[in-house]
Amino acid sequence: MYRNSRGRPGLVLAAVTVAQFVFALDMSVVNVALPAIRDALGFAPLDLSWVVHVYALTFGGLLLLGGRACDLYGRRRLLVLGLAVFGLCSLAGGLAQHPWQLVAARAGQGVGAALAAPAALAMLTTAFPEGPRRVRALGVWSAANAAGGALGVLAGGVLTEYASWRWVMLVNLPIVATALALLPRGIGAGAQPVRRERLDVLGAVLATGGVGLLVFGVVRTESRGWGSPATLAALGAAVALLVAFVVTELRSPAPLLRLGLLRSRWVAGANVLVFLAAAGQFAAFYFVSLHLQQVLGLGAAATGAAFLPFSAGLVAGSLLATRITAHRSPRVALVPGAVLAAAGLGWFALISPDGGFLGDVLGPSLVTSLGTGLVLAPVAAAATTGVAPREAGAASGLLSSSRQLGGCVGLAALATLAAHRTASAAASTTGSTTGSATGRAALDAGYALGLAAGAVLFALAAVVAVTVLPRRRPGAPEGRPLAGGERHEELRLEGTSS
Repeated sequence: MYRNSRGRPGLVLAAVTVAQFVFALDMSVVNVALPAIRDALGFAPLDLSWVVHVYALTFGGLLLLGGRACDLYGRRRLLVLGLAVFGLCSLAGGLAQHPWQLVAARAGQGVGAALAAPAALAMLTTAFPEGPRRVRALGVWSAANAAGGALGVLAGGVLTEYASWRWVMLVNLPIVATALALLPRGIGAGAQPVRRERLDVLGAVLATGGVGLLVFGVVRTESRGWGSPATLAALGAAVALLVAFVVTELRSPAPLLRLGLLRSRWVAGANVLVFLAAAGQFAAFYFVSLHLQQVLGLGAAATGAAFLPFSAGLVAGSLLATRITAHRSPRVALVPGAVLAAAGLGWFALISPDGGFLGDVLGPSLVTSLGTGLVLAPVAAAATTGVAPREAGAASGLLSSSRQLGGCVGLAALATLAAHRTASAAASTTGSTTGSATGRAALDAGYALGLAAGAVLFALAAVVAVTVLPRRRPGAPEGRPLAGGERHEELRLEGTSS
């Protein structure tokens, strides 16, 4: 049972939005700066990718633990701790003098984000009751999430070209400071457990190890391949640990993740949908960025600027979804959003090595980003529909973990697919190099296939929205507090019969 301490919801939303913005920003801000980082710190070619991958590894691996910890020890406490760790590691990364120091700092950033991100979303869902107010709040949160991810590419390019790569790390400090400054004024003590439950240590170890090994095995496919013994061993160990986690959670009196949450079609459907959508979204960022730089020959700053329409479309789609779903089921925006994003990525797949920004990028950027924005806000609302306040952190951690894993696993699979297509196209010509016309055509063929596969993933997300998510949203009338004996304290499962 939880005892709630009321705060000012508007300032709760402001603090949580700023926090989510910086976490999303850090997912993409480093990518454009990688060549400059390699030259400045002397990274070996095969080690450079760990600047990106180690963040995904620690972030994705610890999200379930972070979600459950914020339920047990207080969301505000975990949010403050996570932001502090994230900010300190950003400072360490900006001052790094050796490759290992930057990699360690990025790992620390992932730990901080994994502690704070579920706490932020859980704090938001408990500050606003189910209904239009929560949908509007989640729309603002989703818009910040979308803007952070898209603007990270622009910020990374501009900072790298006109300042220093170190500023892609140091830029986090004023944003983190703003979020921390808002917290004492805007948020009270938060939800505190009346009866202290113990943390499921075995479940935490199994979940963190399983998810971490899964991410580790997938990101190593870039250099080892999917069929290598090292990759198969990591993925096999991940599956074994995750199976053991499920068995442990079914038997535990205080599980890290109550598997009964997944009996809700809202929770289960939203997590499958966000897994697929994240893979498609990450593919769009990745392949379009490479196409702009390696095929069309744009610089870092110009590449970042080319993503401005994408950023605008994501924010517009998120805000439009908020208006659509304020009094309607999340399905109303999720289905057309996923279809629109699939169409946009299909349009992107028509890219040409002889094309340009106006012909190949602008139109599909607007269509894809608008559709993706229509998905982002409603999926967060769907994943927390009917979830009791005492499990808000676990549900938030599960959603964040699904998104992180979807982006990581999906992008690795699509990157491998694109690389094989590029190699096949290059083999059909003679003397092709990356900078030659034939080399650029081979790269373009690979990127186009990766974008087409991303379109298929969004189409599958639309199918999930139609077939799994209930037609109507369950819930009590907005604004009426539910008594302790009502189903607000247990997961409402009306969706199971819809």
